[in-house]
Amino acid sequence: MRIVKEKVKERIYEKNLKDLFRQTFGRRAEMLKKLKGDGSARQIYRMVSGKITVVGVYGPDKLENRAFLEFSKHFRKLNLPIPEIYAENRDKQIYLEEDLGDVTLFDYLTIARKDSGFPKKAEKMYKKAISYLPQFQLRAMKGFNLNYCYPRRSFDRQSILWDLNYFKYYFLKLANIPFNEQKLESDFNVFADFLLQADREYLLYRDFQSRNIMIKNSSPRFIDFQGARGGALQYDIASLLYDAKADIPYKVRKELLDFYLRQLSKYIPVNVKKFMDFYPAYVYIRIMQAMGAYGLRGFYEGKTHFLESVPYAVKNIEYLLTHSREFPVRVPHLMRVFRNIVDSSRLRQLGKAKLGLTVRIQSFSYRSGIPSDERGHGGGFVFDCRALPNPGKFAAYASLSGKDAQVAEFLERRKEVGDFLRHVFELIRRTAENYLKRNFSDLMVSFGCTGGRHRSVYCAEKLGQYLGKMKNVNVEIRHLGMEPPP
Repeated sequence: MRIVKEKVKERIYEKNLKDLFRQTFGRRAEMLKKLKGDGSARQIYRMVSGKITVVGVYGPDKLENRAFLEFSKHFRKLNLPIPEIYAENRDKQIYLEEDLGDVTLFDYLTIARKDSGFPKKAEKMYKKAISYLPQFQLRAMKGFNLNYCYPRRSFDRQSILWDLNYFKYYFLKLANIPFNEQKLESDFNVFADFLLQADREYLLYRDFQSRNIMIKNSSPRFIDFQGARGGALQYDIASLLYDAKADIPYKVRKELLDFYLRQLSKYIPVNVKKFMDFYPAYVYIRIMQAMGAYGLRGFYEGKTHFLESVPYAVKNIEYLLTHSREFPVRVPHLMRVFRNIVDSSRLRQLGKAKLGLTVRIQSFSYRSGIPSDERGHGGGFVFDCRALPNPGKFAAYASLSGKDAQVAEFLERRKEVGDFLRHVFELIRRTAENYLKRNFSDLMVSFGCTGGRHRSVYCAEKLGQYLGKMKNVNVEIRHLGMEPPP
């Protein structure tokens, strides 16, 4: 019965859209093709008559429709690249807009890349898109009527708590991630207080991500901005760079973030330190909002293709935990929840994601003690190199390190060094292959010796060279014994 009612409703939407098309263009729409939805309740159609092709939309929420249509008028006055609105009937909750084709920025990236990486062609297109972001955030804020914003005028405390609870109830509960309700609520309030300390007098696009950026005639065009409101600058660039399935390499994310800050500085003075103080927190809340959507659409509504993004979101959280500086406010239970997500083998293996593996290799001196993995999983391997011949005992090598050719030649002449490394390589290779299959994306390997300069450094460098030849393995190397004291 429910299915029959939905079909009847769809026929009404289609008739109304056809009538609006005829009124606007003086001809009948010859074809009405329903387009794949974006996760919202809107009904979207491609309508064609001869050389005329438009997109017809029925939106069940009148206030959301009003926001989109009013914002469209404002953005068009500023010559921002958004679709033209040809006609609207707000009583029937329909409108006709420019057809921008089928290629999103996400599609463009997928076509451009082969197995992995981030080709220059894609980077160039991302920069084109990013160059428009400050115009939305700053130029468009002038004369922008916040009264049309829906459901809130700004990304305020209420908006933040809605997103946090969306994450809690639709992702954490449905994914069976354990948490203490009261402790998590307390951390949510602390977290919200911190986010609200950022400058928030800018326009927040709200859903600035690769599937909401169309590519037409080699240029970006922007859609789905009906959630725009007042807010902080950090949120939108975080949305784009941590867009889960786009899986942008982290080095490229930094380059794109730097590019955004340079573009932003063309409009206002930018305090980079102040911006970065808040940036990781806005990355976290954007990821949580997205995971709430994955949970609602995937776990609750049974649209399993939404769950394909979950492993990439887990990977992003893991990266933040292992690479971001210490969080500026204390939210211990929220951090524990993130670690519970990262430790979930089941979440990593949803869909067909291939996350790749980062192996963090470090050398250290036993005089300083075995380093802990405070930002990772607390696991990995520690290899003791003190049984190997020590070049540091000889004056010719004392001032050198394991990265120098003379030290490498000294160690390579010793059979026991080669035997040691062969066993290490085999063990780490097997572990890396297992992690890749299970979508575990972080592994730490440490080498220690007496001074932390010769044997451990050499072994760390050799393992890095060996693993660098493995597909989908990224290597990071640190030599703790050679770093200046903090």
